[in-house]
Amino acid sequence: MDVHHPEAPGTPDAPGVPDAPRTPGPALPKPPEVFDRDAEWAALADFARDPRPGSTLGVVSGRSRQGKTFLLEALTRAADGFYFAAQEAAESESLQRLADELARHTGAARPARWTGWDDALDALLALGADRPVPVVLDEFPHLVRQSPALPSTVLRAWTRDHDGQRRGRARLLLSGSALSVMNRLFSATSPLHGLAALRLSVGPLGFRRAARLWGADDPHLAVLLHSVVGGTPAYRYAYVRDDAPAGPGDFDAWVVRTVLDPRVPLFHEAAHLVEEEPALTDRAVCHSVLAAVAAGCTGRGDVAVRLGLRLEDVSHALVPLQDCGLLEAVPDAFQPHRVHLCIAEPLLAFEHAVLRPHRSRLEQEPAARVWAELRGTFRTRVVGPHFTRICREWVLDHAGPGTFPGEPAAAGPGTAADSGRDGAALAVDLAVRGPAGRRPGALLSVGTTAWDRPLDLPDLAHLRRALDLLAARGEDTSRTLPALYGAAGFTPALEAAAARGEALLVDPDRLYHGS
Repeated sequence: MDVHHPEAPGTPDAPGVPDAPRTPGPALPKPPEVFDRDAEWAALADFARDPRPGSTLGVVSGRSRQGKTFLLEALTRAADGFYFAAQEAAESESLQRLADELARHTGAARPARWTGWDDALDALLALGADRPVPVVLDEFPHLVRQSPALPSTVLRAWTRDHDGQRRGRARLLLSGSALSVMNRLFSATSPLHGLAALRLSVGPLGFRRAARLWGADDPHLAVLLHSVVGGTPAYRYAYVRDDAPAGPGDFDAWVVRTVLDPRVPLFHEAAHLVEEEPALTDRAVCHSVLAAVAAGCTGRGDVAVRLGLRLEDVSHALVPLQDCGLLEAVPDAFQPHRVHLCIAEPLLAFEHAVLRPHRSRLEQEPAARVWAELRGTFRTRVVGPHFTRICREWVLDHAGPGTFPGEPAAAGPGTAADSGRDGAALAVDLAVRGPAGRRPGALLSVGTTAWDRPLDLPDLAHLRRALDLLAARGEDTSRTLPALYGAAGFTPALEAAAARGEALLVDPDRLYHGS
């Protein structure tokens, strides 16, 4: 979750943001049906019950299926607010639907007859005449596509509301799933720039919270599950008909009866994730780029070579995929100008690394037979890299004070050239750096991860070799801690080295339950 509050509310760029001290209004307890999301709920509730005069604007964004709508509907119920979900339609139809729903909300005898969005926004802001009230326009990008001038219309309504000294207390929340569109709507060139008093991003649940959602108490099962469905809350219930693995021994059968079954919505979901993003205009190339990244191409040039495309064509797919939150570019810890591409949505990685070449077979052959052939590919090409991502999240969000010789601020892969081996690249899976300004932070740790084999002394020697190379380049490695993250355990010799303080060992139990 990302929450942003403007540094200087009440400036000319943000006319709708009150600048007087405030005392929060009555508390809004989080409804029991809302799983987790404590910080997100607190931010929304605080925004909705702000008692100060003057309408305020909040922005809620996040990819589909993460629970934005669920949160916003719960908020409007708890605070007796107004919620409207936009659809793809003509402007006239959307305005009529909005008028109809607003009339039902207020108990008006008949819907209003608006001449355009100026009238509609004035009516919405008037809902806050007597008290703070949340007013939600969900899937706001749909409305902007129908009415491109709507952002400027919102600004005009804001100006009228404040210049006219009405000082109502409507808490308008604009929400959207199209991240590229939402980012553009509130960019520096948009009329809405600087207007928002709240910027809330609702993302997937972290790996620990996702395990609780699925009831996966066994850490190994939790990793396998997260490698398929990630932390998307919607997948837990409707998308698999409330089916969760009964235990580690049920995982393979669960895959067969859910994500491999064409009758189950999760089977089709990966394609929908790409098709529903308006910024992804060349979806065929986007799918090919995702398949190349899932196959191990971590650089832009690697993707271009594999697909036989020009770098320019690859970039035209990479940029919107990153803007949509489907692809991530992680900076190299030792070569800041180099990035490592990885698929941000686990279900897409599962789709492109394992299922996509075999979808026709799944509609003709028993899924259990197909999965028996694909299970090894899943564990090496999906679970292994995903385990590394979980370790990275643990470093940044869960490692306790004193785990590393400093506070982690960044973690990711690193590549150093080994001049002693004809310039061959020597890579580490997880390099951890401390806080810094423009220069790289202190190197706190270098680490290796392994899902399917026990880690041993040669793995520690690899990390020591990397430290020697980095030290020769001028990196201060005097306090850098070698770390080994292993799901299949550690040899007694490596455990003895860790007992002497020569290395940090992290297993799945510590990832999910320790610090």
